[in-house]
Amino acid sequence: MTDAHTTPHIAHQAGTFPLGGDLPIHRLGFGAMRIVGEGVWGPPRDRDEALAVLRRSVELGIDFIDTADSYGPQISEQLIREALYPYPKGLVIGTKAGFARTGPSQWHRLGRPEYLKQQVELSLRTLGVERIDLMQLHRIDPEVPLADQLGALVDLQGEGKIGHIGLSEVSVDELSAARAITPIASVQNQYAPSFRESEDVLEQCERDGIAFLPWAPVSRGELASPDSPLASIAAEHGVSPVQLALAWLLHRSPVMVPIPGTSRVAHLEENTAAAAVRLSPDEVERISRFLS
Repeated sequence: MTDAHTTPHIAHQAGTFPLGGDLPIHRLGFGAMRIVGEGVWGPPRDRDEALAVLRRSVELGIDFIDTADSYGPQISEQLIREALYPYPKGLVIGTKAGFARTGPSQWHRLGRPEYLKQQVELSLRTLGVERIDLMQLHRIDPEVPLADQLGALVDLQGEGKIGHIGLSEVSVDELSAARAITPIASVQNQYAPSFRESEDVLEQCERDGIAFLPWAPVSRGELASPDSPLASIAAEHGVSPVQLALAWLLHRSPVMVPIPGTSRVAHLEENTAAAAVRLSPDEVERISRFLS
C-alpha cells in the first residue's frame, strides 16, 4: 500500500493547478467538513485528533483546504485557525456561504445579499484573515436572483475581502449564467469514479481552465468499504481502493482537485498517498468502464 507516513510532502506528487490563474495549489487538497460533529453540527468528538489532522495535512504538502461557514456552523473554520494560524506561506483556504443551519443534518439555502455579506465578514474574523482566497456560493438560492447573490460577492471582492469566487452544485447552464456576471475560479460538484452525473460540468471546466473540486470523491465511503468494487483492481496495484479512486480522479482531468475529508490522521495519510499512484491511460479507461 502506498504510504504517506514516510514520504514528506507527498501531496506535491499530484501536480499543481493555478486556481483563478494566480494561486498555484497542489491538486490533492483537504476537505474540512468531517472534522466537526455528527450531522456536520457541533464540535468534533475528538478535538485533539481534528487539530492533528489539519496540522498533518500541511506536513504532507497539502496547500489547499476547503471549508464552509456552515460546517459546525463556524467550528470547522475555528479549528483551522486554531491548528494552523499563523498560516504557512502558500496555504490557500477556500470557504463557502449560502446555507443556513438549524440543526444536525439540516441545510437551508439562503442567498440574500445581506446574509452572504454577513457570513463572509464572519468567516474573515473566524479564520483571522483580511482576504478569503476562494469564496464559494455554497448553493444557488432559487428564491434570489443569481445576479444579486453573486453581486454580493463581487462587491466584497472589490473591497479586497475576497480573492476568487467559486460555485457549488451547479449545472452547465448555471455555470454559464454565473460567468456572464463574474469570473468563476472553481466549481465544486459531487463527483466520483462511480458517480459521474456532472461529467458535462467537468468538461466545461476543463475547456475553460476552471478548477473542479469533486466532493464525496469516494462516493460517501462506498468505494472505501471492504467490499468495494475497486478492491480487486486496487490489489493489482498494491494500493487501497480509496487510493485507487483518488488516483483515478487525478488522472481523469488536469483541472480536477480532489478534496477528500476525514477526521483521522491515519485516513488522511492514506488519502494523501494517492498522489503517488500512477495509472496508465488504459488503466484509467478500464476503471471508467468497470464502474460505468
